[in-house]
Amino acid sequence: MRGWLNSRESDEGRGGLEQGKPNVIRKFSAEFFGTYWLVFGGCGSAVLAAGFPELGIGFAGVALAFGLTVLTMAYAVGHISGGHFNPAVTLGLCISGRASWGDLPAYWAAQVIGGVGGAITLYLIASGAPGWVAGGFASNGYAELSPGGYGLIAALIAETVLTAGFLIIILGATKASAPAGFAPLAIGLGLTLIHLVSIPVTNTSVNPARSTAAALFAETGALGQLWLFWVAPLLGAALGALIWNYLLADKTDLQTLNKVPAR
Repeated sequence: MRGWLNSRESDEGRGGLEQGKPNVIRKFSAEFFGTYWLVFGGCGSAVLAAGFPELGIGFAGVALAFGLTVLTMAYAVGHISGGHFNPAVTLGLCISGRASWGDLPAYWAAQVIGGVGGAITLYLIASGAPGWVAGGFASNGYAELSPGGYGLIAALIAETVLTAGFLIIILGATKASAPAGFAPLAIGLGLTLIHLVSIPVTNTSVNPARSTAAALFAETGALGQLWLFWVAPLLGAALGALIWNYLLADKTDLQTLNKVPAR
C-alpha cells in the first residue's frame, strides 16, 4: 500500500537506526505499536475519561480519541507498514490490490497482539483506582451488551456498512492523485465520524483486533458476541474494496489490482 504521507522517499535511504532491519520486522513492529496505541488511547478514553460526571468526555470525546489514535500513528509509522492497525483494513487493501496477500497473516498477528498489549496496559492502570471493576471495559456488543440495546441485525448492518465506508475513505484518500499528506487527516476524521454514529449501537468496532482486546478483559458476555465483530468488519471491508474496485476506481487504480506493492 502507498504510504499514508504520500511520500516516495524510502526509510532505508535515510540512514540511522532503521538501516539494516529486516523489512518484515519493521512492518510487524509498526502494526503492533499502531494497534497498541489505538486500543490504549481509544478504549482508554472510554474506560478512564468518559465516566466522570460533568467533566467526562462523553461519546464525542471517545469518538475523537479513536480518530486521533489512527491519525497520530498514521503519521508516525504509516510510512513503514501502510498504517493499517486493523485486520479488516488489511483484508480490504489486499482485495483492492494495495497490499500483499503474503503480508496478511503477519499483519493480523501484529494487530491482535498489539491490541491485547494495549488492553493489558489499560487494565493495569485502570485497576489502580479504589473499588474499580472492569465491567464492559469498552467492549463491543449487541442486544443486552449494546449501549442503546440495539439487536443483532442492527449491529450487523451498522458494522458492515461503516467498515465498508471506512475502506472507501482509505482507498480514496491514499490513491496517487489524492492531495499529498492529507490521508491521515481524512482517515482519522472518518473514524471519528464512524464512532459518532455507532457508539450507541455497538460501542463501535469496525476493527476485530480492537474488539478482541477489549473482550478479553470485559466482565460481561462480550467474548460470546465477539464473532460478530470479526464477521461484520471483514465482510464490510471486502464490500468496500469491491465497491471501490468496480464502481469508483480509475485506470491507475486498476493497474495495481492484485499486484504486490513496491514497499
